[in-house]
Amino acid sequence: MTDTIDADARVAAILGELSALEDPRIRAVNERHGDDHGVNLTKLRAVAKPLKTDQDLALALWATGDTAARLVALLVCRPKAFDAAALDAMIREAGRPKVHDWLVNYVIKKNPHAEELRVTWMDDPDPDVRSAGWALTTERVTKNPDGLDLAALLDTVESEMKDAPGRLQRAMNACLATIGIEHPDLWDRAVGIGERLRVLEDYPTSPGCISPYAPVWIREMVARKGERRR
Repeated sequence: MTDTIDADARVAAILGELSALEDPRIRAVNERHGDDHGVNLTKLRAVAKPLKTDQDLALALWATGDTAARLVALLVCRPKAFDAAALDAMIREAGRPKVHDWLVNYVIKKNPHAEELRVTWMDDPDPDVRSAGWALTTERVTKNPDGLDLAALLDTVESEMKDAPGRLQRAMNACLATIGIEHPDLWDRAVGIGERLRVLEDYPTSPGCISPYAPVWIREMVARKGERRR
């Protein structure tokens, strides 16, 4: 009983810290991107740092459903401690874009069930879940492409990306660009698909950043790789 009270008190204290960091201006910016918290991420990371790795606390924070608390949970959890069923449930309830992205990048990519989940999620009817499958596929395209049918992936991108909902569309676009960047034999086809579909062609890009429009992204990164080789 005491342990439960102590755990509840810790969660309450962390929620209090996060609440005190709420900034209406940050919330307004985040809400335009689909998130529902107003905590500066540098300050959020500072809340998580002294907590170190604590799986029980991470699970308790995740269970609150609070977006900022879930982000802290993803920073203090042990990625390899989750089984496939737990990660499948988490990706389905992640909801907010930042929670979804951190869950995929900070936890699932480091989990031994990542490949199993990638294969399952690529055919999931939920487009947000399917986007996680595409994100994991992009990771494999970069780090371990053996066994992937890259041409078939491009076929799917070509037929489905144009009409895919936002998060899934962006994940497919990242895979398209990565195939073009990492695999010279498919460069022309990847650029051609991007030029025909024109997905994210007009996406606003800050000075010094690379456009997410696949043809520009591919050409810029291939040029940079060429510079590194010289």
